[in-house]
Amino acid sequence: MTQDQISGRGWADQAVALIEADQRRSADTHLLKLETGFRGVDLYLKDESTHPTGSLKHRLARSLFLYALVNRKIREGVAVVEASSGSTAVSEAYFARMIGVPFYAVMPKSTSAEKIATIEHYGGRCHFVAPGVSLYEEAARLAESLGGHYIDQFTHAERATDWRGNNNIAESIFDQLAREQHPVPRWIVMSAGTGGTTATIGRYIRYKRLATRLLGVDPEFSAFFDGYAGNDRAATCEKPSRIEGIGRPRVEPSFIPEVIDEMVRVPDKAALGAMRALSHHLGRRVGGSTGSNMFALCWKAAEMIRNGEQGSLVSLICDSGERYSRTYYAQGWLADCGLDCAQSEADIEAFFATGILETPLQSARQD
Repeated sequence: MTQDQISGRGWADQAVALIEADQRRSADTHLLKLETGFRGVDLYLKDESTHPTGSLKHRLARSLFLYALVNRKIREGVAVVEASSGSTAVSEAYFARMIGVPFYAVMPKSTSAEKIATIEHYGGRCHFVAPGVSLYEEAARLAESLGGHYIDQFTHAERATDWRGNNNIAESIFDQLAREQHPVPRWIVMSAGTGGTTATIGRYIRYKRLATRLLGVDPEFSAFFDGYAGNDRAATCEKPSRIEGIGRPRVEPSFIPEVIDEMVRVPDKAALGAMRALSHHLGRRVGGSTGSNMFALCWKAAEMIRNGEQGSLVSLICDSGERYSRTYYAQGWLADCGLDCAQSEADIEAFFATGILETPLQSARQD
């Protein structure tokens, strides 16, 4: 081994050590049990908003950086590029600053000022593209022009995380439920952005031979549900998702439909109504993807109650609602989008008290 190779290995070793030390300093996220007016079916939310960068994507970004480092894709001075205007870019900027490499987020010009400011706070640089330009292709082009690495969350999310354990989110959920009345949940409910988290949870359930089933959630404008229902990886959606962090225009490579037992499509007004109802219930704001999870969780819990079943269900608080004060929590924005979520908010509030939710959802199951 040459001196240059030794020097490069030393930098990578130090970078991995910095990221692992950060993980050890971070306590596991809380598993919250919701207070409801019914018995026999318990609802839990794992609060991923408490990560240092404020979202579930902190786990993904950590895994992506470690994966790229051990595969020698990120080296000293090499720029890291990502196609993301949301929470993934925020978290990746955090880890890039930690190990001292430049970070570029390729994003639409319409990205909110709050997201841009947060990425730049961590030292990231925002590279804007016009409508109609492929974020994927532009990120790959920019990385090549910089001599950098396109970290590509949409391809690598499902392989960067150790789905067998090693403190992944699935292992954490089951550890935290161990002393509860129903320690093995009937359902885990999870929306898809890259598909990496559903892949991790679904694989872990099968690896541990658990009776839990996985309910996938997709927003109104996204290709995942159609791809799942029609067994069509070429499915697309022309309209961009209005629920940040989840939903994609194509079926991403990291989306593994085979590990999902059932999938539902949650209308945006239902998701944002559930978001507001849950925020009121908790006394603090949550984001829109959490609302999608919450509506699907309540829908499945209501089905269990109607069928006389008992057990527990788990989903995630993906991020805080403070990032969405100018969108999901702004009446003007909702009006501009033609979204009236008042009825859905009232329906979820009533569900918390009664366990009754009659709203139908479009659903599909694996054979």
